[in-house]
Amino acid sequence: MNLVAERPDTDGAPLPGALDGSRVRQDFPALDPARGDPPVYLDSAATTQKPFAVLDAMTAHYTAAHANVHRGGYALANRATRDYEAARDAVADFVNAWDRRGVVFTRGFTEAANLVAYAWARKNLGPGDEILTSELEHHSNLLPWSQAAQDTGATLRYLGVTPEGTLETAGLDQLVTPRTRLIAVTAMSNVTGAFVDLAPVRRAADRVGALLFVDGAQLTAQAPVDVQKLGADFYGFSAHKLLGPTGIGALVARPELLERMSPFQTGGSMIREVTLESATWNEPPWRFEAGTPAIAEAAGLLAAMAYLKDIGMPRVREHERVLTRYGLERLAGVEGLTLYGPGDPDRQGAIFAFNLADEAGQPIHAHDVGTLLDRSGVAIRIGHHCAQPLMRHLGVAHCCRASAYVYNTPADLDRLAETLGEARAFFSGS
Repeated sequence: MNLVAERPDTDGAPLPGALDGSRVRQDFPALDPARGDPPVYLDSAATTQKPFAVLDAMTAHYTAAHANVHRGGYALANRATRDYEAARDAVADFVNAWDRRGVVFTRGFTEAANLVAYAWARKNLGPGDEILTSELEHHSNLLPWSQAAQDTGATLRYLGVTPEGTLETAGLDQLVTPRTRLIAVTAMSNVTGAFVDLAPVRRAADRVGALLFVDGAQLTAQAPVDVQKLGADFYGFSAHKLLGPTGIGALVARPELLERMSPFQTGGSMIREVTLESATWNEPPWRFEAGTPAIAEAAGLLAAMAYLKDIGMPRVREHERVLTRYGLERLAGVEGLTLYGPGDPDRQGAIFAFNLADEAGQPIHAHDVGTLLDRSGVAIRIGHHCAQPLMRHLGVAHCCRASAYVYNTPADLDRLAETLGEARAFFSGS
């Protein structure tokens, strides 16, 4: 698949390393101008659009290979099971898991975090134990741990956020104590796009024998991931952030940890034997996959990872770097705009969080900005982005967020900057 741009996607100097966004968009029915009048879609941090390869894979499952998995002895059921388990192998390869037995399919990152919070934290924590997370986190990497702490009597402690909107690791030595049992942090902020250096976090965890849970919901789509090099004991992500369908994701864990954990949910498929008095559990990962799984969604996830591997995740990262640099330059020229984040394409992905003020310096509500941009065909996210503690740290209640991916071009960021200028003029009455 040759998707690297050989010419600039926008007027001006060439942008080496960027994908040919116009070519990529042809693979996405919701974005191809030949099939309608699509928006400038800049909300991929919330969810990505889906290529034909993913849609076709799911349709093919339902039309030619649909049966329940792990249960039937007939040819169609055997094929469905093989396809489903092939998706597990693909996940293990995509993130370099320790073993396929450590890949548990979930409904997404949220369920992956809750699985660990219920099946590990509630079984292993007690009064006096400590969980360390941060003010940078999405609510999905805060609430499971706060609820687990309440239920077990453990103490929840927080790392801070730097002025640049990334994880503050300077206080690790004080916050990580011999009572710290779990550290749960993101690898990339869903608001500021900041990459988190996990190396000092891993060292601090090793010093006291704590486990490391990593939120990979954003990073998995943006850059090559090696969970073993990251040092994550648990790593979760969602398929819909990386071109796959909603309703499926994965918890990638050290298999020996899963072996010692009890089920999160009970029901069909996750058992070995059931009597009226007791039950014995299946081995991991199936121990944690009760009921009929998201079979067609697994086919879609398999196709999404194949699509991204065909491009090459290093090339995806370079495309993101190019767009980030260009977007930062264009947004810096928008009067009245305040950007949140590192402001460095080597330290953040293509996520731009900002607020806008009118010509009198009065803040324009993010909802008003988003609504006006939508009328001009530019789709961005507005609100607190499921990260209210981070919003408070930034001193705002809400902000706008534009996020780009493989199908975006520098021209999309030109349009964003232009419409923001138009919005400012509109709200200034000029």
